[in-house]
Amino acid sequence: MSDRQETKGMHALTIRLQDEMFALEATHVREILDPVPITRVPNAGDFVGGLINVRGSVVPLADLRVSFGMDRPPPDADTRIVVMEIDLDGEPLVAGILADKVYDVTDITAASIEEAPSVGMRWPAEFVRGIGRRDDDFVIIPDMNRIIRAEGDRNSSLAAHERTDR
Repeated sequence: MSDRQETKGMHALTIRLQDEMFALEATHVREILDPVPITRVPNAGDFVGGLINVRGSVVPLADLRVSFGMDRPPPDADTRIVVMEIDLDGEPLVAGILADKVYDVTDITAASIEEAPSVGMRWPAEFVRGIGRRDDDFVIIPDMNRIIRAEGDRNSSLAAHERTDR
């Protein structure tokens, strides 16, 4: 296992992006929203192209499909926004994550999480913390900190966004 692979299991919110199942740390999820109006940010990149209002707070809206090189179809009846609090360099950052569909919260055991293979992956390996198993399905566990840092370096609208206070 690599040094970035966690050996513990996780309590995960499973979501769909395109035709793939992803697992987000459930402890970081604040709420799940139906689609809301998006305020586009001029000259912003595709990863964080807009801001949303979440209970009176301005929250950047990120699209993980950009990081994983996926198609980005328009929202449909299953589209949701997962509002998460992510620890970024010791500072909490609240961000909305677009999901094509939200499934459920489940436990993914440590024994079922493996390191992402170094060949044959269609996703950037540095963005994948591991591959888990849920029943007979594979579940991609994204490394949210690496994704946000990398995309933030490319587009400062998320990285420079106001940090939240607890």
